[in-house]
Amino acid sequence: MKVAVTGAAGYLGTNLLRLLVDRGHEVIAVDRVAPDRTEEPNVTWVSGDVLDPASMRTALAGAEIVYHLVAVITLADQNDLAWKVNTEGVRVVAEAARELGVRRMVHASSIHAFDQYSCGGRIDETSARSTEPALPVYDRSKWAGEVALRAEIDKGLDAVLCNPTGVFGPADFSTPLSRINRTLRDAAQGRIPAMIGGGFDLVDVRDVAEGLILASERGRTGENYLLGGSMISMLDLCRLAARHGGKKGPKFTISPKLIGGLIPVLAPIGKLLGTDVVSRAALGALISAPVVDHAKAERELGYQPRPTDETVRDLVEFFIDPDRFIQRDVRRIA
Repeated sequence: MKVAVTGAAGYLGTNLLRLLVDRGHEVIAVDRVAPDRTEEPNVTWVSGDVLDPASMRTALAGAEIVYHLVAVITLADQNDLAWKVNTEGVRVVAEAARELGVRRMVHASSIHAFDQYSCGGRIDETSARSTEPALPVYDRSKWAGEVALRAEIDKGLDAVLCNPTGVFGPADFSTPLSRINRTLRDAAQGRIPAMIGGGFDLVDVRDVAEGLILASERGRTGENYLLGGSMISMLDLCRLAARHGGKKGPKFTISPKLIGGLIPVLAPIGKLLGTDVVSRAALGALISAPVVDHAKAERELGYQPRPTDETVRDLVEFFIDPDRFIQRDVRRIA
């Protein structure tokens, strides 16, 4: 089967391509710039811009299934590019897919499309969405992107929506690494003496890729599926990474509420340094830390995420020798 993947050169895209090729699919890998690692068999790289309708119609031509992964991830309160790509980009891809007669589109949205601040500590597919203007731009834009997609579903597009939680694990060839993987690399090297309190529901990137494929095969049109893993504190997560790296992990936590009181001072410094890690959005996610119920994905898709310890172990192995890990992981998949 011929399938297309937008954002194919990204973190999730890299892992999804491997699974699709392993299943014998012919893949159209769409990205603005093709990566250096383009030796995959049955993969054709195509330049495409999700904000350009003509570009998307050309790139997606002939595909039966389209996986839309492109997104701008940010912890900033406001970001014009993130809003445009995460909303208008979804509409452009969905409209092209519908006009081309694509059999199904799978949209990689995010847990952030659900309001994590007013959910009462638990989120499932019926929970409130990120509609409040005061929410960070990423949260609002991921919900607005889903609204744009549903407008195309109403016009006849067959599409399924998936909402991963915090994605981590191998393989990550991003420059820089994803935020969580970067933190775990430092922890595995014994470079994190303390960690901010709080936690996330974290999911292996390989399980998200598998979940997207399952959604293409078994998902119901117009339905959301939460692709979660397990809730874990950042302290325990860093200690796991340190243990697998043979190092000492962080010994204590710093209250995120304490750091939150310093945000008016720290956020401007972060902007000067070109980082959004110290932000209201970043700390808000740690403090809220809702339990994510992914039973619907398990029940309807057959989705089964792996244990967190396995992901951390594999990630540390990947940091030590990426090529060797990839070869071993490919044999494991096969």
